[in-house]
Amino acid sequence: MEANTAIPRPGAVATAPGPQPGPGQAPQPPKGRLLIVDDIRENREILRRRFERHGYHAVEAAGGVEALGLLEREAFDIVLLDMMMPDLSGLEVLARVRARYSQGSLPVIMVTAKSHSEDVVEALSLGANDYITKPVDFSVALARVSTQLGRRQAEEQIRQINEELSRANEELECRVADRTKDLVQANHQLRGEMEQRERSQATIAHLAHHDALTDLANRLLFHQQLSDAVTHRRHHGGDLAVLFIDLDGFKAINDTLGHGTGDTLLKHVAARLRNALREDDKIGRLGGDEFAVIQFGNEQPREAAALAARLIELVKAPFSIDSHRLMINASIGIAVADGEYQDAEQLLRAADLAMYRAKADGRGRFRFFDPEFDRQAQERRGLEVALRAAVDQDALQIHYQPLINLQTGRICGFEALSRWEDPLRGFVPPSTFIPLAEELGLITVVGQRILERACREAMTWPGHVSVAVNLSPAQFRCGTLVATVRGALAASGLQPSRLELEITESIFLQGSDANLAQLSQLGELGVRISMDDFGTGYSSLSYLRSFPFDKIKIDRSFVRDLPESQSSVAIVRAVCGLARSFGASTAAEGVETDDQLMKIKAEGCTEVQGYVISKPLPAHEIPALLARVDPAPALLSMRPAAPDTSAAGARDATPGPHGAEGA
Repeated sequence: MEANTAIPRPGAVATAPGPQPGPGQAPQPPKGRLLIVDDIRENREILRRRFERHGYHAVEAAGGVEALGLLEREAFDIVLLDMMMPDLSGLEVLARVRARYSQGSLPVIMVTAKSHSEDVVEALSLGANDYITKPVDFSVALARVSTQLGRRQAEEQIRQINEELSRANEELECRVADRTKDLVQANHQLRGEMEQRERSQATIAHLAHHDALTDLANRLLFHQQLSDAVTHRRHHGGDLAVLFIDLDGFKAINDTLGHGTGDTLLKHVAARLRNALREDDKIGRLGGDEFAVIQFGNEQPREAAALAARLIELVKAPFSIDSHRLMINASIGIAVADGEYQDAEQLLRAADLAMYRAKADGRGRFRFFDPEFDRQAQERRGLEVALRAAVDQDALQIHYQPLINLQTGRICGFEALSRWEDPLRGFVPPSTFIPLAEELGLITVVGQRILERACREAMTWPGHVSVAVNLSPAQFRCGTLVATVRGALAASGLQPSRLELEITESIFLQGSDANLAQLSQLGELGVRISMDDFGTGYSSLSYLRSFPFDKIKIDRSFVRDLPESQSSVAIVRAVCGLARSFGASTAAEGVETDDQLMKIKAEGCTEVQGYVISKPLPAHEIPALLARVDPAPALLSMRPAAPDTSAAGARDATPGPHGAEGA
C-alpha cells in the first residue's frame, strides 16, 4: 500500500455521472466512465468527487482483485491505477489488463508515490499510457485523463475512417476490375482490326507517324513538320511560334482512376486542342501528357499569347468521363523563332524550358522563353558536371560546428558539415549541392566519405567529445548503411558511443519497416541516433514511438524568433518536455543571439549550437577551439573553464545536425 494518509475501504462504489443540471437545463452526458483503483478510501473519494465535478462518471475499486472483477463485468473508458496495493500490485493488475485490452481500447494511468524512474519505466513497458505522482496534482490528473480520452476517441474515429476507406477501396477495385475487363475486350477487338488494317501500306505509314491514342502527329512527325516550318520561314519569311503544352494534374487522375480513364482524358484533351487551331497550324503529342503546337502568323508574339490563353481555358473546362467530372489545367511555354533560336531543335527546347518556368510560377499559365532560362539550364548542367568531378576527386571538405552542453557550459560534440569550394564558382552553398548530389545519385558516396573522415578526425579530439554525421534517405535505400558505419568505426578506432547519426522524418515516408530495421541494427552497434529538424515537414509523434531516439533536434525555424514569439517559445517548451518524457536529450539549432541562448536554456533544452557559440570550422582549427577558456561568453554562469572531461559530460556529448548542409 502506498501511504497517503488514508484508510482502505473494500468494495466498489458507482457514483453519479457528474454534476446535476439546474432547473430547465437538459442533463449533460458524462465525459467518460472512470475506474479509480486505490486501497486508500480517502484517496479514491477525493479523486471521485473532483472528477464528478468535472463531468466524469467515476467508479471506485479498493484493490486490484476488485478492479479486475469490475473490468470483467462493466465497461470503462479509462483506469487510474495505484502502483502499490496489498492484494495485487498495480503492475500485476496492469499486466492482466493489457492481456485483454490494448492501450488504445482502455487507457491506464498509473498513480505512484515513488520517484524512482525504474517503476515508471516498467509500467510504461507493460503498457501504461501515462503516470501521475502522489500527492496528486488534480489539474495534472485531469489534463492527462482528458488527453488519454481524447486520444482514444481520435483512434476510434481513425478506425471508422479506415473502415470507410476500405469499403471505398473495395468499390473502386471492383470498378477498376470491370474497366480492365472492358479494356481487355477492347484491346482484343483493336488487335484484330489492326491486323486487318496493317495489310495496307498507307495505314502502316500513318501509324509510323501518328500517336496511336490521339491520332495526332507523334514526336517523329512533329519534328519533321517543325523542321519544314523553319525552312519555309527561312526562305519565305513570316513569323513562327512553338507552344509546348504540359497537363497539370494528369498524373493524379492516371494514378487514382487508372490508365484507361487517363487515356480517355488524353483523347478528349487532344480533340479540344485540335479543334481550337487553324487549318495551317500543326499539333502533335510528344509523349505522356505533353503536346506541342506550331503556329504560323504575322503578329507574333501577340498571336501566340492569345492562342495559349485560349488553350488554357479550353483545358480548364471540366471533362465528363466514365461518370467522373475531371478537372485539369495546362502550363504552356512559348518560343518565337528569332535571333539565335531559329532551328527546330532549339525552338522546341526553348519552348520546353519556358513551360517549366510556367509550372514553377504556379501552373495553369503561359510563359515566353527568355534566354535567361537557357542560361540557368546550362548553369545547372555545368554544376552537375563540376559536382561529379569534385566527388571523383574527393574535393568536398568538412567543417565542424560545436555543440555546448547547457548543464556544463562546455563543448560536448561537433556537427560535421559538408563544404564545397569550386575552382570556378567559389563557395557553393550546401543547400544547392546536397540536393543535387541526391538527385544525381552521388550522395551515398559523399555520405560514406564524410562518415569515414569525420570518424578519423574525431579520434584526434578528447575522448568525451563526439561527432555527428547526417544520413540521407538514399543511404538507407542502398542497403549497405550498417556495414558502412561498422567499417568506418573499425577503420578509425572510434568508440561507437562517440558517433551520432542524424536522420530526418523523410526516412519514415518510404520503406519505413526496412529503415526501422536498419536503425535498430545501428543502435545495436552502440551509436546514438537523433531526430533532426523535428517540428518541420511531416512531423508525427508516431515516429518517436517507432524508435527510441537518443536526441531530438529543434529546427532553427523555431529558434529564429525567440524570445519574442510566444508560439515559438511554446513549441520549444513542448519539444523539450516531449523529449524528456521519452528519455531523450534536446539540441537547438541556429542559436545566434544571447537572448535566444538564455531562452533556450530556460525552457530546459539540453544542448545548443549556432553562431553565438562558433561558426563551422575546418578540422585544423578544432584543437584551438577546444583549448579556448571561454568558448561561449553568453552562457554567463555556465561559462566553461575548459572542455568537459567529466563522466557526465561524456554521457551528454551529442553533436548537432547538418541537415541540408551535411551529407
